[in-house]
Amino acid sequence: MDNTVPSSDLYVAAMLLSAAGDALGYRNQLWEYCKSGAQIHSELKELGGLQNITASLPDWPVSDDTVLHLATGESLATGKLDEELYQELARRYVAAMSDMEGRKPGPTSILGTSQLHPGKPGGYRIPFNPTATGCGAAMRAMCIGLRFPRPSDLQQLVAVSVESGKMTHNHPTGYLGSLASALFTALAVQRVPLEMWGLRLLEALPLAQDYIRSTGSDVECHLEVWEYFRESWERYLSERGLSQGSGHAVFPSQYGPAERDKEYARWCLDDWAGRSGHDAPMIAYDALLGAGDSWEELCSRSMFHGGDSDSTGVIAGSCWGALHGLSGVPEGNYSQLEYRDRLENVAKSLHKLAWPGH
Repeated sequence: MDNTVPSSDLYVAAMLLSAAGDALGYRNQLWEYCKSGAQIHSELKELGGLQNITASLPDWPVSDDTVLHLATGESLATGKLDEELYQELARRYVAAMSDMEGRKPGPTSILGTSQLHPGKPGGYRIPFNPTATGCGAAMRAMCIGLRFPRPSDLQQLVAVSVESGKMTHNHPTGYLGSLASALFTALAVQRVPLEMWGLRLLEALPLAQDYIRSTGSDVECHLEVWEYFRESWERYLSERGLSQGSGHAVFPSQYGPAERDKEYARWCLDDWAGRSGHDAPMIAYDALLGAGDSWEELCSRSMFHGGDSDSTGVIAGSCWGALHGLSGVPEGNYSQLEYRDRLENVAKSLHKLAWPGH
């Protein structure tokens, strides 16, 4: 698969539809904080359905998710690597916090960026945080998979996703969500069958643990709480019949908005589905498995539910875009997005860096 070069259009779609998933799931705070997927679907119908939505300002801004995803992408687009890249990421994460009016950044992201000291030796590292289990690292990491998309890039993808995630969410449940989002996007680029993605994530976890050990920083603290993420994913894959990475996903016989709200709530850590590092990518993955090539179905499952719907939407949208491009997506859902130019520029820059000469 190393020799398969994806179109730059797929990269553009991955960035645009991540922001579309964010804006649609957020709905200027109205839907992110709605606890009923059935209510959201009812309100969507009143709006004339997905086809009738033009995701543009002032009613459909992007949230903190896209602002921080852009910070990640624009850092990667500099072409820097290793320590230089980590300092760049820290600098841009700190700077991004000045663009949070009305975007509802999470308290852990606020705390984490306040502890960063970009430019100083090791200034991109913050203390271990026993409560930093949220999805703030997962929601901004998809573009790491665009930058490091090949199987041969896996070690680099692991290192960058873990280090970038730790800059705010220095807890395995938090930063392993960053690994999941980055890896899933890379697997989409590689055209790995969806049914294999969960197993590939489990196979990458030992690499992430080895990387944590190599840092020599609070290693025992990380290892003490490591298993929750792995066990959560093993349980989910078992329920979907995908523990071996083959076959078809098994869903409940009744799986509409109300049933999905109950299912997603079973997976969550703190009574808000999709809010944590393990279940934001899990809900996005579940939606991808069930949606096929239907953008509308993807939105129904990943963006219009009674949980952290912008964070699950931003991940699902990016992966779906990398798989399917913009085909079948109502133009209004992405054509007038806030920061569209920046999103497209990042996508094209990452494509050039990941696939030089193409």
